[in-house]
Amino acid sequence: MTRLPLAIQHYMTHALVVVGREETIAEATRRMRLHEVRHLPVTEHGKVVGLISQRDIHLIQSLCSAEPHETLVEEAMVHDVYLVEAEDDLRKVALHMAEHRMGSAVVAHNGKLLGIFTTTDALRALAAVLEEVESAETA
Repeated sequence: MTRLPLAIQHYMTHALVVVGREETIAEATRRMRLHEVRHLPVTEHGKVVGLISQRDIHLIQSLCSAEPHETLVEEAMVHDVYLVEAEDDLRKVALHMAEHRMGSAVVAHNGKLLGIFTTTDALRALAAVLEEVESAETA
């Protein structure tokens, strides 16, 4: 039986779309739609400083009637980002995300952004594991 790699780097999304903290939530929303993503790491000088999701944008707009073209990403972003290393164990990261009801983990090394691991990536990893199990059972 072949053993699948369990490091996050094998399942994370490498092609990243980012946004700056001084950009507007209108711009963040535009990038999310354009690239069909729900989470954007917020970077400053190449370092991760936060994360903004569609949920964060909806929340700030519903709570304070924020104007998307005037409200900055910094006002809606999460500052306490769940940062993981590329070598971190898939099981550990997925369990932490589930226990804390998180939609993503930012993969970085020394603050430098490497990728993002989302619930969609976790489902793809689950599908790969189930496929391996099925292959082993039919072999």
